[in-house]
Parts: sequence; structure tokens; C-alpha cells
Amino acid sequence: MKSLLDERRILRFHQRLLGWFETHARDLPWRRTRDPYRIWVSEIMLQQTQVDTVIPYYEAFVERFGDVRALARGRADTVMKLWEGLGYYSRARHLHAAARMIVREHKGRFPSEFDAILGLPGVGRYTAGAIASMAFGQARAVVDGNVIRVLCRVFRIEENPKTAAVQRRLWSLAESLLPADRAGDFNQALMELGATVCFVKRPLCQACPLGDTCAARKADCQETLPAKAVRKAVPRRHIASAVIMHKGRILAGKRKAGGLLGDLWELPAIQTDAAAWTKTRLQKQLQEAFGIDAKVGRKLEEVTHVFSHFKLRAIPYLCMYVAGRCSCRQWSRWRWIPLDRVGRYAWSSGQKKLLERAAHAVGDQVAAARSSASTLRT
Repeated sequence: MKSLLDERRILRFHQRLLGWFETHARDLPWRRTRDPYRIWVSEIMLQQTQVDTVIPYYEAFVERFGDVRALARGRADTVMKLWEGLGYYSRARHLHAAARMIVREHKGRFPSEFDAILGLPGVGRYTAGAIASMAFGQARAVVDGNVIRVLCRVFRIEENPKTAAVQRRLWSLAESLLPADRAGDFNQALMELGATVCFVKRPLCQACPLGDTCAARKADCQETLPAKAVRKAVPRRHIASAVIMHKGRILAGKRKAGGLLGDLWELPAIQTDAAAWTKTRLQKQLQEAFGIDAKVGRKLEEVTHVFSHFKLRAIPYLCMYVAGRCSCRQWSRWRWIPLDRVGRYAWSSGQKKLLERAAHAVGDQVAAARSSASTLRT
């Protein structure tokens, strides 16, 4: 490590990277503030999510919850609704829980101590380092996907960066490079370089301020780094979703907090082997799992949704309620929701696709009924 990081090289690294950042940094809303609350919100939203996707969510969120006390007072349903469509919903639950923890244990002031930041729900070493350096000017390094890509190429680290040994090496390298007086800017500059120049494929090496010191570029192996692990096949799951109608309303339930899609609303669904599925089986399992007797009607257009660790195929059926009172162990509560009010509830992206199918199907039925009535009158 020492042979790679002599003082002259470190100084040149700082000057070139920070000079480039001052000229080329994107104007992002969370970069216009040192408020730890807003930086925290942005960093949580940016976890596994692209900047362009985050910006409108961030702006709407901080407009509704302007500080940590406002977020702590907010209702969980409101938080989830503002997060709707952003994915990885445990982030929203952790954000809400952390706000209440800050009010309870830190009198509503965002903690400045690194260990206290790290102790907040949903905050790991990277996020704590980002907040500590950007909001409080502390000399704390960050290592995310963009930083890993830059460091692996500049220093030609050829081992798999997901292994524990290489992770330790990368953190040590990032800490060794860190300028104590401009840690926040340096961290952002590294991430910005990875996001806007040092792309996964076809990096813009000619525009890189570190290009002439990049060991991978000199060896013409930049596109092979970082080393990639062999991808496993993505598992597939199948569900049958029931769009159960009753007096212009649709049956839906709120998933229990925690776990995948916790605190979001969904339509009744049964996991199934798609090849062996029948309407009769769906009707029977709706009775067993939800206590609802429903007449299963026509099949609607299927929905495919990709999660981080599996691919889901949902087969929706338009159903009519016959009898029964809903009971479902995986729901914290359930409701018959008027179709014109479903937008008031928080749904996952996949569920919103199913609701669109339902709206089209119900609209077709209404149109057919009106046409039939018109024919009878004539």
C-alpha cells in the first residue's frame, strides 16, 4: 500500500480530482445544503437507486417533512405513500424509525458523532461516512459501487471486490487517500467520477482527471475491472392475484410491517405453480386463505415484476364477491376500497400495474353494460 501511496501521488490525486469536481459536479438539490437531515434523506434514497429517479422523490419528501421532527411526527402511511414507486421499502421504514429515535434519544438534533450516526436504523458504514463527511466535515471515507469501480481501476485491483479481504483493502485505500480538510468534497468527487465518467462499460477515459495515473488504463484492462462474480440464475415465482369487486369497491389489504413490501397495500394473491393453475383452485384457495367466497371470472393481462433477488409473474383474475368476511394472517388490516380512491393508498410498482389492469377491465364492463342498455332501449 505504501508503495502505491507516496505523498506526492496523494497530493496529485487530490488536486486533480477536486479540481475536476469543482468544474464538473452536477447541481443536485442535496448538494446545496450542509443540513445533516437532508443529506441523510438523500443518501438513504440513493441506496441502489439512480440520481435522476431520486430527485423528484427527494424534493417531495423534504417539502412534506422539512426536518427530523416533522418526519418523526408523520404517519407511517404518509411516509410510505411518498416512497411509493421508489422501491426497497425497508429504507422508508428505517428512515421513519430513525427520525423517532433521533427525537427520543437526541432531543431532535441530528447526531454528529460517527458512532451515533452509525447506530441509526438503516445506516451502515458507507452512509454514516457520507453524512459525517458531507454534513459535519469529518475525515470519514466512503466506499460504494462507484468508488469501488474508480479505485479498482486506478490502482488495478484485480481480485473480486465483494470478498471480505478486498473490501478491507478498499476501505483502507479510501481512508489513506482522504484529505482531512475536504473529506466531504473528496468523497463526492470520487462518487461523481464513477457515476459520470468511469462507467461500468465504455468509460470516458479521455475525460478522466486521473486518466494518466490509472493503472488499468495503462494496461488496457479498465473494462474488465472490477472483477465480476459469476451471476446466479434469478429464481422465478408465480402468483394468482384476485381482483375481487363488490359494489364498486375492490378488496385489498395492508401487509404487516417488516419483510418484503411491508406496510404497503396489495390485492389478494395465492402463490402457485403456473402450469397447474385453474380458476377452481383459485376460488378454493381464496376461501381457505382469505375467508372470501368469490366467483372467479376472466383472466386479465399478466404482470411481470423484477425484484432484487427474484422475478415475479402475477396472473390477475377479475372476481365478483359472493360472501364471507376477510381474514388474512399476512395483512395488518383490510378494506373494500372504492376504485376512485385507490390512489390514496401506498402500493408497490407491481401492484400498481395490477390495479391498472383492474381499472381497464372494470371500465370495459361498464362500457359493455351501457351499450347493452342502450340496445334494449332502442
